[in-house]
Amino acid sequence: MTQSNVFRRLKPSIIGALYAVNAFCAVHLVLNYVGSIQLVSGPSMLPTMAQEGEAVIENRLSFRLNPDSLKRGDLVTFESPLTPGRLVCKRLLGLPGDIICVDPTGLKAPSSEHVVVPKGHIWLMGDNAVFSRDSRDYGPVPLSLVRGTLWARVYPFNRVTLFRNPTSFLN
Repeated sequence: MTQSNVFRRLKPSIIGALYAVNAFCAVHLVLNYVGSIQLVSGPSMLPTMAQEGEAVIENRLSFRLNPDSLKRGDLVTFESPLTPGRLVCKRLLGLPGDIICVDPTGLKAPSSEHVVVPKGHIWLMGDNAVFSRDSRDYGPVPLSLVRGTLWARVYPFNRVTLFRNPTSFLN
């Protein structure tokens, strides 16, 4: 068999492999830089999200292109400061320079304790304060741990929701 015959026989396989590599690269870029579907579990965001069994679309592109796009009230996904590698979701309550009451409920800190959110950090808290580990436990979260914001709930189908910022009047 000549080299040209071998190449002719292998050409479809080589082209197929190149398409597969391109597809893999495209999927990788989309999931890591544009957005992805994430499963949500845990009681910290009740009643906004169920304790388990919900899938949400995470928007990473907006934050990557403009970190200043974060607003108070956004649902933010970030890597847990307490458990590296674990993705968590909380509501953004404070931006750099904001003065935050550490724990208005008084459960984890005196309700009179306040902190200024430092530059390059945000203050995040779960909607269900009693069952949430959040900035009241680990302090302001560095922006370097933020992955994106939640755009929509896509499962279960009877609860499909576009997440709107309920506190836009505070920004």
